[in-house]
Amino acid sequence: MTNPLLDFSGLPRFEAFAPEHVLPAVDALVAEGRSAIDRVAVSGSEPTWDTLVQPIEDANERLARAWGQVAHLNNVVNSPALRDAYNAALPRVTQYFTEQGQDQRLYQRFKSLRASPAYATLGPARRRLIDNRLRDFRLGGAELSAGDKARFQALQEELAALGSRFQENVLDATNAFAEYVSDAAELAGLPQDFQEAARAAAAKDGREGCKLTLQAPSYLAVMQYADHRGLRERIYRAYVTRAAEFGPSQWDNTGVIARTLGLRAEVAGLLGFANYAEVSLATKMAASPAEVIAFLENLADRARPHAERDWRALEAFTQSRLGLDRLEAWDVTWASEKLRQNAYAFSDEEVKQYFPEDAVLAGLFSLIESLYDVRIRPDQGATWHPDVRFFALEDAGGGLLGQFYVDLYAREAKRGGAWMDDARNRRRVAGGVQTPVAYLTCNFSAPIGGRPALFTHREVITLFHEFGHGLHQLLTRVDDLGVSGITGVEWDAVELPSQFMENFCWEWDVLTRMTHHVETGEALPRALYDRIVAARNFQSGMQCLRQIEFALFDMRLHSGSDPAAQSVMGLLEQVRQQVAVVHPPSWNRFPHQFAHIFAGGYAAGYYSYKWAEVLSADAYAAFEEEGVLNARTGARFRDEVLGVGGSRPAMDSFVAFRGRKPSLDALLRHQGMAEAA
Repeated sequence: MTNPLLDFSGLPRFEAFAPEHVLPAVDALVAEGRSAIDRVAVSGSEPTWDTLVQPIEDANERLARAWGQVAHLNNVVNSPALRDAYNAALPRVTQYFTEQGQDQRLYQRFKSLRASPAYATLGPARRRLIDNRLRDFRLGGAELSAGDKARFQALQEELAALGSRFQENVLDATNAFAEYVSDAAELAGLPQDFQEAARAAAAKDGREGCKLTLQAPSYLAVMQYADHRGLRERIYRAYVTRAAEFGPSQWDNTGVIARTLGLRAEVAGLLGFANYAEVSLATKMAASPAEVIAFLENLADRARPHAERDWRALEAFTQSRLGLDRLEAWDVTWASEKLRQNAYAFSDEEVKQYFPEDAVLAGLFSLIESLYDVRIRPDQGATWHPDVRFFALEDAGGGLLGQFYVDLYAREAKRGGAWMDDARNRRRVAGGVQTPVAYLTCNFSAPIGGRPALFTHREVITLFHEFGHGLHQLLTRVDDLGVSGITGVEWDAVELPSQFMENFCWEWDVLTRMTHHVETGEALPRALYDRIVAARNFQSGMQCLRQIEFALFDMRLHSGSDPAAQSVMGLLEQVRQQVAVVHPPSWNRFPHQFAHIFAGGYAAGYYSYKWAEVLSADAYAAFEEEGVLNARTGARFRDEVLGVGGSRPAMDSFVAFRGRKPSLDALLRHQGMAEAA
């Protein structure tokens, strides 16, 4: 097999991949898919699962698996050649799926299958997949006129290109910045291991001093620990003005945002919706933009007293102990860290010494094995970078359930953030069951000086979060691609398993399995653990309002009937005036880096984090009631939530596990805001 993207016999062949493979593979698979569609669309026989759905699922999976590899590599080992190949192929992939969604022949065949006696004989997963497909035909423009279909397709292709450009602009603007600092006074407060890594990075560039960048490990360290206010301001300004009008015009996302919003509004109009938010919510649990806004505003009202208390405490501490009359945006994280250390007598730097990478992974794996009666072991498979590790997930009898890649460290050619994605979904094939394969990606600091990577407690929480997504993908028991794993799950419920996993990071019986001091081997002291837990809700009100700010901005941005008539920054300021207690400077350009909604699938969906947080907190409350490490509760969660994937409505899965609909009480209690209920 000369083109590894056309080899579906096993795992991705990353070792054989080259950018020149992309276009030939995409062209071949698109042609193959179109041929399959033509065969089933013109068949004169009564449509059945085997004659209609299965052939299309087969063709689409091959293209999705190949393109998924390309998209993943473009995110984690970006290069000019790969970027060019990705952007050249993207319109062809977008066109293929848009054409399919508009194919009137297919639409009629699916409607015929839905109305036939054969539909009733199918299992619930297959019936749900067919219902979803009919919904997606309507959302894909299948009911439009010929002229409107052509316009809709052009819109989809341009929107896909804009999303790619948005992400590239952020990546390029991030990578273009570096500041080399030799003055010891400016480096005061920065942890020694960070300075060691920064000096090594500078030396690699042939420069003196420490290299400071806008990559997450560097930026966050400066914001949290640098005592030099001028340094914090410079790095903050560079970070929050990325991909905006203040830098090189080729990386300015201002026009990308405006064009994206305009095209999304046009898509909504073509489909008969009042705005793009209604389009987005058509596949989610929430019924309307008004319902989402009411949910967010209600939560904001409950959180506000706590956020205001948090802010007053920070201001008082800053004035009395840090000598600053006014808190600026570049002071907030630094001052908060000083306040947290003062109040709880520990720092992130102290805590991370107890979280070396191997101990964290071993503890995480031990928890999963205990809860779900599975086993995790190292496995063999080609990877895209030497730092990537590969594992197998097995049942108690040694049978393979799935496999996953773990890519934990930040790199220049890797986009920021943390995410899970699928390399392959579970499905039933002629030889048995095709097991799922997942990518788990983070951006933590790499090992330095021969020591293992050390994680802050917040980074451990991030890892658990992404692993929750991974378990949703890997522990599925559904054999049909369209509703297997996370596929077909309502977007505002996708975060339930991930946020659920975060809760275990606060449990003594869990942390004792995953901590030891990197130098002495000493176990995590109980006194330090108690201080970590005591600080769990430190500034929780401010953090809650920050997420609500982003979610309200997103929903209001996409629920206006005429996005072009509103200023993006003006709307954001309105939202901040309504809910925020922390107000950044006017030159902060947060929307220009808000990849979640402009490049990541969360448009009119960022509220999902808070929506699903209600579900996840209430689900975890069952473990608190029945035993945090109770394997029977774990088995029930696996059976009723993780295992069923998108084969039934998410609310049905929650009720099946919890025995009732969700309550806000557990979330408020977990975040120390129960008294506001």
